[in-house]
Amino acid sequence: MLKKLNYWSLSAGILGMTALMLAAFATHGIQDPAIAAVLDRSANYQLLHSLALMIAAQSSGKLATLSKLAFLSGIILFCGAIDLKYLTSITELGRFAPLGGVLLMLGWLTLGLSSMAKYRLR
Repeated sequence: MLKKLNYWSLSAGILGMTALMLAAFATHGIQDPAIAAVLDRSANYQLLHSLALMIAAQSSGKLATLSKLAFLSGIILFCGAIDLKYLTSITELGRFAPLGGVLLMLGWLTLGLSSMAKYRLR
C-alpha cells in the first residue's frame, strides 16, 4: 500500500536543494565579495531551517503544524527577502526579513514545545 505524500518533507528537500544552488552561485557567480557573503549566509540559514522543517515534517499535532508553517513561511520571507534584495537590487524587499526571522524563531519554539507535548504531567 502506498503512503500519502508528505508535502512538508518535499518542501524541505526542495528548499535544501535551492540553498545549495544559491551557495554555489554566491561562490562562483557573484563578483562582489560583500554580496557573495550575504547570499552565502542566507543560503546557510535556508539550509539549516530546511533541516528543521524536515524534522518537523515527521511530527504531528497542532504545535507541529504551527512549527511547519512557521519554518516554511520564515524561510520564504527571511531568506527569500534577502536573496531577492541582493539579486534584484529591490531594497524594499528587505522589509520582510525581520518578520521572517520572527517566524523562524517561532518555528523553533513550537518544534520544541511539540516534542514536549507527548510528555504531559498527569
